[in-house]
Amino acid sequence: CQPPTVLANFLMLELVIFVLVLLCYLIILLSNLTIVLVIVADRKLHQPMYVFLCNLCINAVYGSVGFYPKFLVDLLSSHVISYTGCLLQGFVIHSSNTYDFSILALMAYDRYVALCRPLAYRSFMTRQRVSLFVFLSWFIPLFCMFMNTASLLGKKLCGSHINRLYCVNLMVVNLACSPPRANSIIVAFNLGLYFLHFLFICWSYVYLIKLCISSTQMWKKFRHTCSPHLACLLTYTATVLLDLLYMRFGSAQLSQHLHNFMTIEFLLIPPIFNPLIYGLQLTHIRNRILSFFHTKKKIRSF
Repeated sequence: CQPPTVLANFLMLELVIFVLVLLCYLIILLSNLTIVLVIVADRKLHQPMYVFLCNLCINAVYGSVGFYPKFLVDLLSSHVISYTGCLLQGFVIHSSNTYDFSILALMAYDRYVALCRPLAYRSFMTRQRVSLFVFLSWFIPLFCMFMNTASLLGKKLCGSHINRLYCVNLMVVNLACSPPRANSIIVAFNLGLYFLHFLFICWSYVYLIKLCISSTQMWKKFRHTCSPHLACLLTYTATVLLDLLYMRFGSAQLSQHLHNFMTIEFLLIPPIFNPLIYGLQLTHIRNRILSFFHTKKKIRSF
């Protein structure tokens, strides 16, 4: 039996963590939904770049819903999840994670066309084509992660403990009494596919930098149109790489609190920073948000 002071301190720590996590969750929802509503409400922002940004923010909400509500419940109860619930949570988090790469690759392509073929941009990035691109950017990661998750259905587990704050398909595979061979093939295909996404993004920016660096005007245009996307890309890539490196080479000497943070950083940092980056750097969105609060202030004064 724990002494009363130790138990009280533990409960207080859990309460503090609960409040902080809830605050982060509300910030993610508020900031991303604000960007989405601003883009949907303003017809001037119904352009490819803003449509892609809108979908990036929708995905941040989708991924957050897959993690934060369950985590908040776990803080106030036993840390238990059903096998079906675990697979569902893994599907949502993994599909959201891979979708980020899909939409970031699409945004890189959009910037490539805008800078390299400005005269043909409107005729090429038509509403129908943009709709198709958005559909494929959602369909491919959802389908890939569905196949990954489906390969784990009905598998007998020889363990029940996952050393993470959320379900990871790889760890479910490690718990299986007989690891499914189909899952290894699907995972290899998915990794190859999204590595190609990453290579395309890198190639497009190397090409754009080489093209724009020789001209002051082009370089200024590059910085104006690409810096928000680059900032989001670097933030997302850094958090995912750190998570992958930790999964592969993580040290048992790390404290449990640091371990927990390392496992959720890509669910915390990009969803908060992405809308802030775009909200501050893209003039149209910033002005639209400021005008909303200015109008609200006028109404209250009246």
